[in-house]
Amino acid sequence: MSRLYDTVEPAVIDEDMLQKAVEEQGPKDEAGRIAKQEGIDFTDVTQLRLDFKNILKVDNLWQFNNLVKLQLDNNIIERIEGLKTLSNLVWLDLSFNNIEVIDGLDHLPKLEDLTLYNNRISSLENMDQLTRLHVFSIGNNNLGNLENLVYLRKFKNLQTLNLGGNPFCEDDNYKPFVVAHVPTLVYLDFRLIDQNTRTAAMEQYRYAIEELVADETAIENKRITQEERDKLFSRQKDAYVENLDGPHLFDSMFTDDPEAPKLGALPGVDELLVVFKEKMVAICKQVFELGLQEHAKRQREVDEFYACVKEAKVENKDMGIVKIEQFNKYKKKVFGDFAVITDPKMLENKVQEFNNEVTKLWDNLMGFELQLVDQLEDTIRDFERAMADMVAIFVEQVQGLISQIRDLENIHHERILEIAIITLEKYVKNELDDEIPEELRLLLVDKDTITNAVSASHDTHMLKIDNREDDIIQRANGWLAALMERIHQEEEVTRNRDRVKEINNFIDHLRDDLDNLDLQTGI
Repeated sequence: MSRLYDTVEPAVIDEDMLQKAVEEQGPKDEAGRIAKQEGIDFTDVTQLRLDFKNILKVDNLWQFNNLVKLQLDNNIIERIEGLKTLSNLVWLDLSFNNIEVIDGLDHLPKLEDLTLYNNRISSLENMDQLTRLHVFSIGNNNLGNLENLVYLRKFKNLQTLNLGGNPFCEDDNYKPFVVAHVPTLVYLDFRLIDQNTRTAAMEQYRYAIEELVADETAIENKRITQEERDKLFSRQKDAYVENLDGPHLFDSMFTDDPEAPKLGALPGVDELLVVFKEKMVAICKQVFELGLQEHAKRQREVDEFYACVKEAKVENKDMGIVKIEQFNKYKKKVFGDFAVITDPKMLENKVQEFNNEVTKLWDNLMGFELQLVDQLEDTIRDFERAMADMVAIFVEQVQGLISQIRDLENIHHERILEIAIITLEKYVKNELDDEIPEELRLLLVDKDTITNAVSASHDTHMLKIDNREDDIIQRANGWLAALMERIHQEEEVTRNRDRVKEINNFIDHLRDDLDNLDLQTGI
């Protein structure tokens, strides 16, 4: 089937092989000589042919990150590897090799045409990321299970498929099975699928396809539901209130409390827990709703800020464009004058006038930039003050609600302590009506033991509450600090530096135009 290497020396893709291939396939004649002399940047290469080179291992292609077409056919490659950086690849030919497993294609999202013809592949797998796959050739391999072709249903753009030469092609049902199960196909084994063939195939496998579609629909609905849940949870996380719309915090207090199961066996505690849980969950939901509302407010404020900044920058840019357009009209006229002026003194004055106008233009553009800087500083300062107030109010409200949860825990603690003391007294007097678990019995040896257990339980609960409060506050303040740092850097430091550089480069270009003109006029 594929080429063996018992009589040839296996090769690995190295720098010399790549350089030679690029030069051979690059520009020819004089352009080729210049390219070879100056060197060809691998990042500029979009097509590369490495066929018939006895390559065993694919490697060293990391510089070809703009490669669109890669030809690796007729080698002795055993594994698909070394392609991670080729994210722009559209066309890949790995035919006539010794590949046994489809793998290593996860980082090729733009791949449309894949050829694995004449290898040793026995299963279709590991191609889920190739969502744009349009042409797929995998004939002359070891595919023997028709059911494995159902895998190709996930490629909604697949229209051309070559499977000829695989063991399952001997099955009388091969063609109708493929046509029915991969409905997007237009061509199969280099032949157009006519409507009669398609209709007959769909009728033959009608019940199987209906069942398959039902399963796929259920899976897709499940995926959509999970995606919506993930999106919702992400929004809740951005609001710092994830898992606060239910009993999660309450449950975690008792899950991580080793004393809880023992104290829970005290008479009457189960009723206390029901009331405690109900009240605590209600407050947690208030924190949850507050978090989402405040997050929405903050997001609207951020969106309005960026819209305001964009408007200011566009307005400022438009003022600069007006000045530049006015200058270009002047430049066109004055350069026309240069062509007809013969008096050296008059020409010298005209050149000086042009330089003065360039300087004036620079002053205007830099003036607009300073004006924008001042405007942005004021806008950012007002925005920062407003956001700090919003976060502070949110934190204060959260602290108020969390304090209510602490109050509930304190009340619960006091009641548990009362029950524990009463139970201890009854236990000592042998007045308990019900049998108590052994774990609780070990706590009822004396007052210190049982009160220490109740206190330890209380401390665990308080720590959980405190940690959740700290988490919300730290994340809210951290978000604000990171946001303002990014805004100051992007909208003040980086933007201003780039704009000043752009203005200076533009002015230098204008002066260069004059210098070039001077050379032409002989001044």
